[in-house]
Amino acid sequence: MQNRNGSRKLSGYALTNFIATISATGGLLFGYDTGIISSALLQLRNQFHLDTLGAEVVTSAIILGALLGCLGAGGISDRIGRRRTVMIAAALFLVGTVVVASAQSVAVLIIARLILGLAIGAASQIVPIYIAEISPPERRGRLVVGFQLAVVSGITVSFITGYLLRDFSWRLMFGIGMLPALILFFGMAFLPNSPRWLALNGQTEEARVVLRRVRISDEAADRELAEIVENHDVQAPWSELAKPWVRPALTASVGIALLCQFTGINAVMYYAPTIFADAGFGQDSALLTSVAVGFGMVFATVFGGWAVDTWGRRTLLLRLLPGAVVALAVLGMAFAMHLTGGIGAWITVAAVMAYTIFNTGSLSVAIWLVGAEVYPLSCRGKGMSLVAGSHWGADLIISLTTLSLVQMLGAGWTFWLFAAVNAFAFWFVLRYVPETKGQSLEELERRLRNGTFAPVDRAAARAEARAQ
Repeated sequence: MQNRNGSRKLSGYALTNFIATISATGGLLFGYDTGIISSALLQLRNQFHLDTLGAEVVTSAIILGALLGCLGAGGISDRIGRRRTVMIAAALFLVGTVVVASAQSVAVLIIARLILGLAIGAASQIVPIYIAEISPPERRGRLVVGFQLAVVSGITVSFITGYLLRDFSWRLMFGIGMLPALILFFGMAFLPNSPRWLALNGQTEEARVVLRRVRISDEAADRELAEIVENHDVQAPWSELAKPWVRPALTASVGIALLCQFTGINAVMYYAPTIFADAGFGQDSALLTSVAVGFGMVFATVFGGWAVDTWGRRTLLLRLLPGAVVALAVLGMAFAMHLTGGIGAWITVAAVMAYTIFNTGSLSVAIWLVGAEVYPLSCRGKGMSLVAGSHWGADLIISLTTLSLVQMLGAGWTFWLFAAVNAFAFWFVLRYVPETKGQSLEELERRLRNGTFAPVDRAAARAEARAQ
Protein backbone atom coordinates (compact mmCIF):
# COMPACT_ATOMS: atom_id res chain seq x y z
CA MET A 1 0.00 0.00 0.00
CA GLN A 2 1.27 3.51 -0.86
CA ASN A 3 0.35 6.92 0.50
CA ARG A 4 -0.17 10.04 -1.61
CA ASN A 5 3.55 10.82 -1.71
CA GLY A 6 4.26 7.43 -3.26
CA SER A 7 6.11 6.06 -0.21
CA ARG A 8 5.16 2.63 1.08
CA LYS A 9 3.05 2.29 4.20
CA LEU A 10 2.64 -0.80 6.36
CA SER A 11 -0.52 -2.81 5.72
CA GLY A 12 -1.89 -6.33 5.99
CA TYR A 13 0.20 -8.88 7.89
CA ALA A 14 3.15 -6.47 8.23
CA LEU A 15 0.95 -3.92 10.00
CA THR A 16 -0.71 -6.47 12.31
CA ASN A 17 2.75 -7.80 13.23
CA PHE A 18 3.91 -4.26 14.00
CA ILE A 19 0.78 -3.51 16.07
CA ALA A 20 1.17 -6.74 18.04
CA THR A 21 4.86 -6.02 18.69
CA ILE A 22 4.31 -2.49 20.01
CA SER A 23 1.29 -3.55 22.08
CA ALA A 24 3.17 -6.52 23.57
CA THR A 25 5.67 -4.08 25.09
CA GLY A 26 3.05 -3.85 27.83
CA GLY A 27 3.70 -7.54 28.50
CA LEU A 28 7.46 -6.91 28.67
CA LEU A 29 6.85 -4.28 31.37
CA PHE A 30 4.40 -6.63 33.10
CA GLY A 31 7.08 -9.35 33.35
CA TYR A 32 10.01 -7.06 34.18
CA ASP A 33 8.31 -5.08 36.95
CA THR A 34 6.90 -8.28 38.45
CA GLY A 35 10.23 -10.12 38.44
CA ILE A 36 12.82 -7.44 39.28
CA ILE A 37 11.67 -7.13 42.90
CA SER A 38 13.23 -10.51 43.78
CA SER A 39 16.71 -9.10 43.07
CA ALA A 40 16.09 -5.53 44.26
CA LEU A 41 14.67 -6.76 47.56
CA LEU A 42 18.12 -7.90 48.73
CA GLN A 43 19.27 -4.26 48.68
CA LEU A 44 15.94 -2.76 49.77
CA ARG A 45 15.96 -4.83 52.97
CA ASN A 46 19.31 -3.33 54.00
CA GLN A 47 18.69 0.27 52.95
CA PHE A 48 15.20 0.58 54.45
CA HIS A 49 15.69 -1.96 57.29
CA LEU A 50 12.70 -3.97 56.12
CA ASP A 51 11.49 -6.81 58.31
CA THR A 52 9.68 -9.81 56.83
CA LEU A 53 6.27 -8.07 56.92
CA GLY A 54 7.67 -4.95 55.26
CA ALA A 55 9.29 -6.98 52.50
CA GLU A 56 6.01 -8.84 51.89
CA VAL A 57 4.02 -5.59 51.71
CA VAL A 58 6.47 -3.96 49.27
CA THR A 59 6.41 -7.11 47.12
CA SER A 60 2.67 -7.75 47.16
CA ALA A 61 1.62 -4.10 46.61
CA ILE A 62 2.08 -4.65 42.87
CA ILE A 63 -0.31 -7.64 42.94
CA LEU A 64 -2.98 -5.61 44.77
CA GLY A 65 -2.55 -2.79 42.25
CA ALA A 66 -2.83 -5.25 39.36
CA LEU A 67 -6.07 -6.64 40.79
CA LEU A 68 -7.56 -3.13 41.01
CA GLY A 69 -6.17 -2.10 37.62
CA CYS A 70 -7.57 -5.01 35.65
CA LEU A 71 -11.05 -4.68 37.18
CA GLY A 72 -11.18 -0.96 36.38
CA ALA A 73 -9.75 -1.22 32.88
CA GLY A 74 -12.73 -3.11 31.41
CA GLY A 75 -15.21 -0.27 31.79
CA ILE A 76 -12.63 2.32 30.74
CA SER A 77 -11.71 0.44 27.55
CA ASP A 78 -15.40 0.12 26.65
CA ARG A 79 -15.85 3.90 27.02
CA ILE A 80 -12.69 5.40 25.51
CA GLY A 81 -11.35 2.52 23.40
CA ARG A 82 -8.66 -0.15 23.61
CA ARG A 83 -5.81 1.99 22.22
CA ARG A 84 -6.28 4.89 24.63
CA THR A 85 -6.56 2.52 27.59
CA VAL A 86 -3.19 0.98 26.67
CA MET A 87 -1.74 4.51 26.54
CA ILE A 88 -3.08 5.18 30.04
CA ALA A 89 -1.38 1.98 31.22
CA ALA A 90 1.89 3.13 29.59
CA ALA A 91 1.64 6.49 31.37
CA LEU A 92 1.14 4.68 34.69
CA PHE A 93 4.20 2.53 33.96
CA LEU A 94 6.23 5.73 33.43
CA VAL A 95 4.97 7.42 36.59
CA GLY A 96 5.42 4.30 38.71
CA THR A 97 8.95 3.70 37.41
CA VAL A 98 10.05 7.30 38.10
CA VAL A 99 8.57 7.23 41.62
CA VAL A 100 9.99 3.82 42.58
CA ALA A 101 13.46 4.66 41.23
CA SER A 102 13.58 7.88 43.28
CA ALA A 103 11.82 6.62 46.44
CA GLN A 104 13.34 7.74 49.75
CA SER A 105 10.95 5.95 52.10
CA VAL A 106 9.10 2.66 52.45
CA ALA A 107 5.72 4.42 52.08
CA VAL A 108 6.74 5.89 48.71
CA LEU A 109 8.06 2.48 47.62
CA ILE A 110 4.70 0.89 48.39
CA ILE A 111 2.77 3.65 46.57
CA ALA A 112 5.05 3.33 43.53
CA ARG A 113 4.62 -0.45 43.43
CA LEU A 114 0.85 0.06 43.69
CA ILE A 115 0.95 2.41 40.67
CA LEU A 116 3.01 -0.11 38.71
CA GLY A 117 0.44 -2.74 39.67
CA LEU A 118 -2.40 -0.61 38.27
CA ALA A 119 -0.47 -0.41 34.98
CA ILE A 120 0.22 -4.16 34.91
CA GLY A 121 -3.41 -5.00 35.65
CA ALA A 122 -4.68 -2.67 32.93
CA ALA A 123 -2.17 -4.05 30.41
CA SER A 124 -3.05 -7.66 31.22
CA GLN A 125 -6.72 -6.87 30.64
CA ILE A 126 -6.63 -4.75 27.51
CA VAL A 127 -3.54 -5.61 25.40
CA PRO A 128 -4.69 -9.18 24.53
CA ILE A 129 -8.15 -7.85 23.58
CA TYR A 130 -6.68 -5.13 21.37
CA ILE A 131 -4.41 -7.61 19.57
CA ALA A 132 -7.21 -10.20 19.21
CA GLU A 133 -9.70 -7.67 17.81
CA ILE A 134 -7.29 -6.40 15.19
CA SER A 135 -5.77 -9.76 14.10
CA PRO A 136 -7.06 -12.06 11.31
CA PRO A 137 -8.39 -15.42 12.60
CA GLU A 138 -5.58 -17.48 11.06
CA ARG A 139 -2.90 -15.40 12.86
CA ARG A 140 -4.74 -14.41 16.02
CA GLY A 141 -3.27 -17.20 18.15
CA ARG A 142 0.41 -16.47 17.61
CA LEU A 143 -0.07 -12.69 17.77
CA VAL A 144 -1.94 -12.76 21.10
CA VAL A 145 0.54 -15.30 22.50
CA GLY A 146 3.18 -12.70 21.63
CA PHE A 147 1.88 -10.81 24.69
CA GLN A 148 2.62 -13.81 26.93
CA LEU A 149 6.01 -14.22 25.23
CA ALA A 150 6.76 -10.60 26.13
CA VAL A 151 5.70 -11.31 29.75
CA VAL A 152 8.05 -14.28 30.19
CA SER A 153 10.80 -12.43 28.29
CA GLY A 154 10.39 -9.54 30.73
CA ILE A 155 10.65 -11.94 33.67
CA THR A 156 13.81 -13.51 32.19
CA VAL A 157 15.34 -10.08 31.52
CA SER A 158 14.60 -9.14 35.15
CA PHE A 159 16.41 -12.29 36.38
CA ILE A 160 19.45 -11.50 34.20
CA THR A 161 19.40 -7.79 35.10
CA GLY A 162 19.13 -8.59 38.81
CA TYR A 163 22.10 -10.93 38.60
CA LEU A 164 24.28 -8.51 36.57
CA LEU A 165 23.38 -5.46 38.71
CA ARG A 166 23.54 -7.24 42.07
CA ASP A 167 26.49 -5.02 43.10
CA PHE A 168 24.91 -1.81 41.72
CA SER A 169 22.04 0.38 42.91
CA TRP A 170 18.52 -1.06 43.04
CA ARG A 171 17.35 2.28 41.58
CA LEU A 172 19.03 1.38 38.27
CA MET A 173 17.25 -2.00 38.29
CA PHE A 174 13.87 -0.26 38.43
CA GLY A 175 14.83 2.70 36.22
CA ILE A 176 15.59 0.49 33.20
CA GLY A 177 11.82 -0.02 32.91
CA MET A 178 11.39 3.55 31.61
CA LEU A 179 12.60 2.71 28.09
CA PRO A 180 9.92 0.12 27.16
CA ALA A 181 7.29 2.32 28.86
CA LEU A 182 8.22 5.21 26.54
CA ILE A 183 8.14 2.89 23.50
CA LEU A 184 4.66 1.67 24.48
CA PHE A 185 3.24 5.17 25.09
CA PHE A 186 4.54 6.86 21.94
CA GLY A 187 4.12 3.75 19.78
CA MET A 188 0.44 3.39 20.67
CA ALA A 189 -0.18 7.04 19.76
CA PHE A 190 0.36 6.14 16.08
CA LEU A 191 -1.56 2.85 15.97
CA PRO A 192 -5.20 2.48 14.81
CA ASN A 193 -8.19 1.88 17.05
CA SER A 194 -9.72 -1.57 17.34
CA PRO A 195 -12.13 -1.96 14.38
CA ARG A 196 -14.54 -3.96 16.55
CA TRP A 197 -14.65 -1.24 19.21
CA LEU A 198 -15.27 1.35 16.47
CA ALA A 199 -18.13 -0.74 15.02
CA LEU A 200 -19.58 -1.29 18.48
CA ASN A 201 -19.73 2.48 18.94
CA GLY A 202 -21.40 3.15 15.60
CA GLN A 203 -18.24 4.26 13.74
CA THR A 204 -18.71 1.75 10.92
CA GLU A 205 -16.81 3.61 8.21
CA GLU A 206 -13.85 4.23 10.54
CA ALA A 207 -13.88 0.49 11.30
CA ARG A 208 -13.84 -0.24 7.56
CA VAL A 209 -10.78 2.01 7.06
CA VAL A 210 -8.87 0.18 9.83
CA LEU A 211 -9.86 -3.28 8.60
CA ARG A 212 -8.76 -2.44 5.05
CA ARG A 213 -5.34 -1.49 6.44
CA VAL A 214 -4.88 -4.68 8.49
CA ARG A 215 -6.32 -7.26 6.07
CA ILE A 216 -4.76 -8.68 2.90
CA SER A 217 -7.55 -7.29 0.66
CA ASP A 218 -10.43 -4.81 0.75
CA GLU A 219 -12.83 -7.66 0.00
CA ALA A 220 -11.69 -9.61 3.08
CA ALA A 221 -12.04 -6.47 5.20
CA ASP A 222 -15.56 -5.75 3.94
CA ARG A 223 -16.68 -9.35 4.57
CA GLU A 224 -15.35 -9.20 8.13
CA LEU A 225 -17.04 -5.88 8.80
CA ALA A 226 -20.35 -7.25 7.50
CA GLU A 227 -19.99 -10.18 9.90
CA ILE A 228 -19.28 -7.82 12.82
CA VAL A 229 -22.28 -5.60 12.02
CA GLU A 230 -24.53 -8.63 11.48
CA ASN A 231 -24.16 -9.61 15.16
CA HIS A 232 -25.88 -6.34 16.21
CA ASP A 233 -23.76 -5.99 19.36
CA VAL A 234 -24.31 -3.07 21.74
CA GLN A 235 -22.44 -2.20 24.93
CA ALA A 236 -23.76 -4.44 27.72
CA PRO A 237 -23.67 -3.97 31.51
CA TRP A 238 -21.75 -6.24 33.89
CA SER A 239 -24.94 -8.25 34.48
CA GLU A 240 -24.63 -9.61 30.89
CA LEU A 241 -21.80 -11.86 32.08
CA ALA A 242 -24.21 -13.69 34.41
CA LYS A 243 -26.66 -14.60 31.62
CA PRO A 244 -26.87 -18.32 30.75
CA TRP A 245 -25.76 -17.87 27.13
CA VAL A 246 -22.50 -16.11 28.19
CA ARG A 247 -21.78 -18.46 31.10
CA PRO A 248 -19.84 -21.10 29.06
CA ALA A 249 -17.36 -18.38 28.01
CA LEU A 250 -17.05 -17.23 31.62
CA THR A 251 -16.49 -20.81 32.82
CA ALA A 252 -13.80 -21.59 30.24
CA SER A 253 -11.84 -18.33 30.51
CA VAL A 254 -12.00 -17.77 34.29
CA GLY A 255 -11.35 -21.49 34.86
CA ILE A 256 -8.12 -21.31 32.84
CA ALA A 257 -7.11 -18.08 34.61
CA LEU A 258 -7.54 -19.67 38.06
CA LEU A 259 -5.89 -22.95 37.08
CA CYS A 260 -2.96 -21.10 35.51
CA GLN A 261 -2.06 -20.00 39.06
CA PHE A 262 -3.37 -22.89 41.18
CA THR A 263 -1.33 -25.39 39.14
CA GLY A 264 1.72 -23.81 40.79
CA ILE A 265 3.73 -22.07 38.07
CA ASN A 266 4.26 -18.81 39.97
CA ALA A 267 4.97 -20.71 43.20
CA VAL A 268 7.81 -22.50 41.43
CA MET A 269 8.97 -19.28 39.71
CA TYR A 270 8.98 -17.21 42.91
CA TYR A 271 10.78 -19.85 44.94
CA ALA A 272 13.00 -21.47 42.27
CA PRO A 273 16.26 -20.15 43.84
CA THR A 274 15.18 -21.52 47.23
CA ILE A 275 14.25 -24.88 45.69
CA PHE A 276 17.62 -25.15 43.95
CA ALA A 277 19.53 -24.03 47.05
CA ASP A 278 17.74 -26.73 49.09
CA ALA A 279 18.67 -29.25 46.40
CA GLY A 280 22.37 -28.65 47.13
CA PHE A 281 23.31 -25.77 44.79
CA GLY A 282 25.14 -22.72 46.11
CA GLN A 283 23.40 -19.32 46.18
CA ASP A 284 25.01 -17.98 42.98
CA SER A 285 24.40 -21.29 41.20
CA ALA A 286 20.77 -21.24 42.37
CA LEU A 287 20.31 -17.72 40.97
CA LEU A 288 21.84 -18.73 37.64
CA THR A 289 19.66 -21.85 37.53
CA SER A 290 16.59 -19.64 38.01
CA VAL A 291 17.74 -17.75 34.89
CA ALA A 292 17.63 -21.12 33.11
CA VAL A 293 14.02 -21.46 34.30
CA GLY A 294 13.32 -18.09 32.68
CA PHE A 295 14.78 -19.25 29.37
CA GLY A 296 12.72 -22.44 29.67
CA MET A 297 9.60 -20.28 29.97
CA VAL A 298 10.58 -18.30 26.87
CA PHE A 299 11.20 -21.48 24.87
CA ALA A 300 7.85 -22.96 25.98
CA THR A 301 5.99 -19.76 25.03
CA VAL A 302 7.63 -19.59 21.59
CA PHE A 303 6.62 -23.22 21.03
CA GLY A 304 3.10 -22.49 22.31
CA GLY A 305 2.81 -19.53 19.94
CA TRP A 306 3.46 -21.91 17.05
CA ALA A 307 1.26 -24.71 18.41
CA VAL A 308 -1.91 -22.66 19.07
CA ASP A 309 -2.31 -21.98 15.35
CA THR A 310 -1.00 -25.39 14.23
CA TRP A 311 -2.40 -27.86 16.76
CA GLY A 312 -5.09 -25.62 18.23
CA ARG A 313 -5.60 -24.11 21.70
CA ARG A 314 -7.46 -27.05 23.24
CA THR A 315 -5.18 -29.68 21.69
CA LEU A 316 -2.08 -27.90 23.03
CA LEU A 317 -3.50 -27.92 26.56
CA LEU A 318 -4.49 -31.58 26.42
CA ARG A 319 -1.11 -32.69 25.03
CA LEU A 320 1.12 -30.76 27.47
CA LEU A 321 -0.73 -30.89 30.81
CA PRO A 322 0.00 -34.64 31.39
CA GLY A 323 3.71 -33.80 31.16
CA ALA A 324 3.30 -31.20 33.92
CA VAL A 325 1.59 -33.81 36.12
CA VAL A 326 4.45 -36.30 35.68
CA ALA A 327 7.14 -33.65 36.27
CA LEU A 328 5.52 -32.49 39.53
CA ALA A 329 5.09 -36.10 40.69
CA VAL A 330 8.83 -36.66 40.16
CA LEU A 331 9.67 -33.35 41.88
CA GLY A 332 7.53 -34.31 44.87
CA MET A 333 9.26 -37.70 45.04
CA ALA A 334 12.70 -36.06 44.95
CA PHE A 335 11.87 -33.89 47.95
CA ALA A 336 10.01 -36.64 49.84
CA MET A 337 13.05 -38.94 49.48
CA HIS A 338 15.51 -36.09 50.26
CA LEU A 339 17.39 -36.53 46.98
CA THR A 340 19.50 -33.38 47.46
CA GLY A 341 22.93 -34.61 46.41
CA GLY A 342 24.59 -36.00 43.30
CA ILE A 343 22.16 -37.37 40.74
CA GLY A 344 19.21 -36.44 42.98
CA ALA A 345 20.00 -32.73 42.63
CA TRP A 346 20.00 -33.02 38.84
CA ILE A 347 16.71 -34.97 38.91
CA THR A 348 15.25 -32.03 40.85
CA VAL A 349 16.55 -29.52 38.28
CA ALA A 350 15.25 -31.62 35.37
CA ALA A 351 11.81 -31.97 37.01
CA VAL A 352 11.54 -28.20 37.63
CA MET A 353 12.58 -27.41 34.05
CA ALA A 354 10.19 -30.01 32.59
CA TYR A 355 7.29 -28.73 34.70
CA THR A 356 8.08 -25.13 33.72
CA ILE A 357 8.06 -26.00 30.00
CA PHE A 358 4.91 -28.16 30.08
CA ASN A 359 2.87 -25.78 32.27
CA THR A 360 4.04 -22.50 30.73
CA GLY A 361 3.65 -23.92 27.23
CA SER A 362 0.02 -24.82 27.92
CA LEU A 363 -1.95 -22.85 30.54
CA SER A 364 0.27 -19.74 30.57
CA VAL A 365 0.07 -19.57 26.76
CA ALA A 366 -3.71 -20.08 26.73
CA ILE A 367 -4.84 -17.73 29.52
CA TRP A 368 -4.74 -14.39 27.68
CA LEU A 369 -5.57 -15.88 24.28
CA VAL A 370 -8.71 -17.77 25.32
CA GLY A 371 -9.83 -14.87 27.52
CA ALA A 372 -9.56 -12.43 24.61
CA GLU A 373 -11.38 -14.75 22.18
CA VAL A 374 -14.40 -16.29 23.87
CA TYR A 375 -16.55 -13.34 25.00
CA PRO A 376 -19.14 -11.60 22.83
CA LEU A 377 -18.12 -8.12 21.70
CA SER A 378 -20.84 -6.51 23.84
CA CYS A 379 -19.10 -7.50 27.09
CA ARG A 380 -15.58 -8.52 25.98
CA GLY A 381 -13.81 -5.78 27.96
CA LYS A 382 -15.69 -6.60 31.16
CA GLY A 383 -15.25 -10.34 30.66
CA MET A 384 -11.50 -9.94 30.21
CA SER A 385 -11.44 -7.86 33.41
CA LEU A 386 -12.79 -10.90 35.25
CA VAL A 387 -10.19 -13.14 33.60
CA ALA A 388 -7.33 -10.84 34.62
CA GLY A 389 -8.89 -10.29 38.07
CA SER A 390 -9.10 -14.06 38.60
CA HIS A 391 -5.47 -14.40 37.55
CA TRP A 392 -4.23 -11.72 39.95
CA GLY A 393 -6.48 -12.82 42.81
CA ALA A 394 -5.22 -16.39 42.50
CA ASP A 395 -1.63 -15.09 42.23
CA LEU A 396 -2.10 -13.22 45.51
CA ILE A 397 -3.42 -16.38 47.21
CA ILE A 398 -0.54 -18.50 45.88
CA SER A 399 2.13 -15.98 46.89
CA LEU A 400 0.71 -15.77 50.42
CA THR A 401 0.24 -19.52 50.97
CA THR A 402 3.04 -21.41 49.21
CA LEU A 403 5.60 -21.19 52.02
CA SER A 404 2.89 -22.04 54.56
CA LEU A 405 1.94 -25.11 52.50
CA VAL A 406 5.57 -26.21 52.39
CA GLN A 407 5.88 -25.78 56.17
CA MET A 408 2.61 -27.60 56.85
CA LEU A 409 2.74 -30.42 54.28
CA GLY A 410 6.42 -30.56 53.35
CA ALA A 411 7.78 -29.80 49.88
CA GLY A 412 7.02 -33.30 48.59
CA TRP A 413 3.32 -33.25 49.40
CA THR A 414 3.05 -29.62 48.20
CA PHE A 415 4.29 -30.57 44.75
CA TRP A 416 2.04 -33.66 44.70
CA LEU A 417 -0.88 -31.35 45.50
CA PHE A 418 0.08 -29.16 42.53
CA ALA A 419 0.31 -32.34 40.40
CA ALA A 420 -3.29 -33.19 41.37
CA VAL A 421 -4.44 -29.69 40.38
CA ASN A 422 -2.72 -30.08 36.98
CA ALA A 423 -4.60 -33.38 36.51
CA PHE A 424 -7.85 -31.60 37.36
CA ALA A 425 -6.95 -28.91 34.79
CA PHE A 426 -6.72 -31.63 32.10
CA TRP A 427 -10.26 -32.83 32.98
CA PHE A 428 -11.55 -29.23 33.03
CA VAL A 429 -10.15 -28.49 29.55
CA LEU A 430 -11.60 -31.74 28.22
CA ARG A 431 -15.12 -30.72 29.28
CA TYR A 432 -15.34 -26.94 29.18
CA VAL A 433 -12.70 -25.39 26.89
CA PRO A 434 -13.64 -25.27 23.17
CA GLU A 435 -11.29 -25.24 20.21
CA THR A 436 -11.12 -21.67 18.87
CA LYS A 437 -8.39 -22.14 16.24
CA GLY A 438 -9.16 -20.55 12.88
CA GLN A 439 -12.60 -19.23 13.86
CA SER A 440 -13.58 -15.57 13.76
CA LEU A 441 -14.62 -13.88 16.99
CA GLU A 442 -18.11 -13.55 15.52
CA GLU A 443 -18.33 -17.31 14.81
CA LEU A 444 -17.44 -18.01 18.46
CA GLU A 445 -20.16 -15.61 19.57
CA ARG A 446 -22.72 -17.45 17.44
CA ARG A 447 -21.71 -20.73 19.08
CA LEU A 448 -22.37 -19.14 22.46
CA ARG A 449 -25.80 -18.01 21.34
CA ASN A 450 -26.84 -21.40 19.91
CA GLY A 451 -25.55 -23.41 22.88
CA THR A 452 -22.77 -25.35 21.11
CA PHE A 453 -19.78 -23.56 22.66
CA ALA A 454 -18.42 -25.95 25.33
CA PRO A 455 -17.39 -29.54 24.42
CA VAL A 456 -19.71 -30.93 27.11
CA ASP A 457 -22.64 -28.99 25.59
CA ARG A 458 -21.87 -30.22 22.07
CA ALA A 459 -21.64 -33.80 23.34
CA ALA A 460 -25.04 -33.42 25.05
CA ALA A 461 -26.54 -31.96 21.88
CA ARG A 462 -25.24 -34.90 19.79
CA ALA A 463 -26.60 -37.42 22.33
CA GLU A 464 -29.99 -35.71 22.25
CA ALA A 465 -30.03 -35.71 18.43
CA ARG A 466 -29.26 -39.45 18.35
CA ALA A 467 -32.00 -40.15 20.87
CA GLN A 468 -34.52 -38.42 18.63
